[in-house]
Amino acid sequence: MRATPIRVLIADDESLLRTGVRLILEHADDLVVVAEAADGAEAVAAAVEHRADVALLDIRMPGVDGLAAVAELSRIAPAVKSLVLTTFGEYENLATALQAGAAGFLLKDTGPQELIQAVRTVAGGHAVLAPQLTRHILDRYVRTGDRRASELISSLSQRERDVLVLVGAGLSNAEIARDLFMGEGTVKTHISRILAKLRCSNRVQAAILAHDAGILSDR
Repeated sequence: MRATPIRVLIADDESLLRTGVRLILEHADDLVVVAEAADGAEAVAAAVEHRADVALLDIRMPGVDGLAAVAELSRIAPAVKSLVLTTFGEYENLATALQAGAAGFLLKDTGPQELIQAVRTVAGGHAVLAPQLTRHILDRYVRTGDRRASELISSLSQRERDVLVLVGAGLSNAEIARDLFMGEGTVKTHISRILAKLRCSNRVQAAILAHDAGILSDR
């Protein structure tokens, strides 16, 4: 349990949507909306000013869009976790957002409890991917046996590789710890090393790299 509430920024050019998201999030005792923004430039400035833990960003905004905001936050405020909102079928920007450092993706019609839990999850340092988007990402952006992915993964120790396989399978730290008979703290240490060696910003990127290298069949 966090000692302080999770500080959230909401960025969307539709004020009605921002209001709806704020009402949902403020039902949770451990979340507080510290700022709103109507475009990406405002979002970046507000996230830094108000020390947001999570930035909830719409992809399509006038001026500076959500993708540019994700990249800028990753550059100047990496402690802020970006959670991107998209609509079903709007897939072309997912790879760009992943590369920019987004910690997760949600559809705009995500239910209230799922939204609250997603904010908690990314604030805790984990990745979130709407189930409806998973298959599309794997089908469109993953190429099994990719040489670069295999080369990067060859730098991992066997234990790190074991952990990565379970990350790629979507397991939580607690589940990985149980499967591999290790403490959660040890799992977190392994994941930090894995992300550094693979040059990934988050677990979603690492999971896709694992798919690229074709190692998920190791499980």
